[in-house]
Amino acid sequence: MAKFFRGTILTVLALALFVCGCQMKTMVTFASTEVDITSKSAILMECDSGEVLFSKDETKRLPVASMVKMMTILISLEELQEGNVALDTKITTSENASGMGGSQVFIDPYVDYTFEDLLKSVIMASANDASVALAEYFNGNEKAFTNRMNKRAKELGMTDTHYVNCTGLPAPEQYSSAKDTAILLKEILKHDIYHKYSTIWMDTLTHPSGRETELVNTNRLIRYYEGCDGGKTGSTNEAGCCLGASAKRNDMRLISVVVGAPNSKTRFNESATLFNYGFKNFESRKLANSAVAIKSIPVLKGKTDSAEVFASEDFSAVVKKGDDSNYQVDLKISESVKAPTKSGNVVGKIIISKNGNVVKEIPAIVKENIKHLSTFETAKHIINKW
Repeated sequence: MAKFFRGTILTVLALALFVCGCQMKTMVTFASTEVDITSKSAILMECDSGEVLFSKDETKRLPVASMVKMMTILISLEELQEGNVALDTKITTSENASGMGGSQVFIDPYVDYTFEDLLKSVIMASANDASVALAEYFNGNEKAFTNRMNKRAKELGMTDTHYVNCTGLPAPEQYSSAKDTAILLKEILKHDIYHKYSTIWMDTLTHPSGRETELVNTNRLIRYYEGCDGGKTGSTNEAGCCLGASAKRNDMRLISVVVGAPNSKTRFNESATLFNYGFKNFESRKLANSAVAIKSIPVLKGKTDSAEVFASEDFSAVVKKGDDSNYQVDLKISESVKAPTKSGNVVGKIIISKNGNVVKEIPAIVKENIKHLSTFETAKHIINKW
């Protein structure tokens, strides 16, 4: 009987969200020259370049509710990447974590959950209890973890952010900004495994006792907006309704953040409006491609006569559709390279300028190891040419 009622409730919930999503899609229209945003602050950023395509009071310090958990997510992902935790690592929960109010997945105290289940619960369901469980695991207690959050924020250049807890529950001294939230989401998106959970619409958390909690992604846009594959909602009386989200179409990924929307429908509508404006009016142009050789230069006294030169990294710029005249790419490459050479040796640089101002310098490298000719090989080489 319990399973029947749970299934009925989920069906009604999913139907309600579907109806809201459909209404949202029909209300959104493409913006041309102006974007009308009623939220307190907002930003639209192209992910690769970090270029801002639209902003409204983007550095204003405001409460951002559960978008604070994005830093909890980032640190957890970085711990995973560094090998300090594995997806199947068992984390013993505390009574403090299980007793957190607000949005939660109702974890039990003093039992073991996997790191993956806790992380997924934070990313999908914005679970306060799972957030605190992760904080306590990594740093012993939430206060110590919060200090770590503030340190990481400074490292990322988030100058208008201060954390007091890891959940986003109301606290007088806790604030962030639309711009800082975009910077934070940009960093999260570097972790491919994040999308494994951020794109799930509905799932189930099975507790160690066998009890189940249904998870529904709080970010409706991942279901109703084409290309949206991540983000984080937030909502309190103090913060209003907030959303940081990311969407990708073709080769361009955008990040939109709205803070302080008057209601939930507005935050989704305005996020979609920002995405629409960006995808309609801009495109990503790859100005440096690390997979394609840009030049071939002679090798002196090497077993190979020439070496191909590559950009050491990719670089894309966002441009208005049909207009890339603002950008210029210049090459400063050595006329030759002397053997021996190793993969990664720098032989010059690629200079990318916008309106005459340098925005990026990328080392130009060789990708192959080339050995030096021996004395005998040098003599033979000279004779053959002679």
